[in-house]
Amino acid sequence: MTRRIRAVGAIIRDKQGRFLLVQRRNEPQAGRWTVPGGKVEPGETLAEAVIREVWEETGLVVEVGERAWVVDIPTGHGDVFEVHDYYASVRSGRLAAGTDAADARWYAAADLSDVDTTTGLVGHLRRAGLLP
Repeated sequence: MTRRIRAVGAIIRDKQGRFLLVQRRNEPQAGRWTVPGGKVEPGETLAEAVIREVWEETGLVVEVGERAWVVDIPTGHGDVFEVHDYYASVRSGRLAAGTDAADARWYAAADLSDVDTTTGLVGHLRRAGLLP
C-alpha cells in the first residue's frame, strides 16, 4: 500500500524578484537546487511546517501566504511525497545554508535555466506565471 508523506515547500522572492533556492544535501535528488521545504512533523500545520523548514534550511524567518500548488512526488520506494508549496516572504534573518541544505542562494529567473533544479520545479514556476 502506498504511504502518502505530507511535505511543504516555500516559493520566496526578494525585492529584485530573485528566487530563494537551496541545494539539497540529502536524497531524493541530492545536489540539485529547489525551494526550501521538507516533511511535515506530527501535530504541525502546513504553515508551521513551512516556517520551520525555511528556518532550518536558510536561517530566514518567513511569513506564509497562499498555497501555490500541490504536487505528488514518488519516492521510488512505493511511497509518495504530497508536497504543498506556499508563497512566503522573508521577515528577518540572515541567509545561511542550514542542516539539510548544502547551500542556499538567490537566483534571478533568467538564471534558472542554467541551474540543476529538482525535477519539475521550473515547470511548476512557469505554470504559476512566475517564469516566462
